[in-house]
Amino acid sequence: MTMTADSNQLQREVAALLVEALNLDVTPESIDPAAPLYGDGLGLDSIDILEVALVVSKRYGFQLRSDDDDNTRIFASLASLTEHVARHRSV
Repeated sequence: MTMTADSNQLQREVAALLVEALNLDVTPESIDPAAPLYGDGLGLDSIDILEVALVVSKRYGFQLRSDDDDNTRIFASLASLTEHVARHRSV
């Protein structure tokens, strides 16, 4: 995905949402967009991912489902989550 001003802004927004929702001890700017969210990288666990799915769904107006076969790809990194949000958001 080529980063435009809009996608940069969205990525910052999604990063801030992660930090706020999970009460992370990092700044949104310090999250490496390519680093894994799950396990190594940001260190999220399955409960964290469920919380992220909930706040992203609520904020952007589309449903992230726990039984989605693409969840591994969607939640692979901040960049992949942002890309998914950009394609599916309704607000």
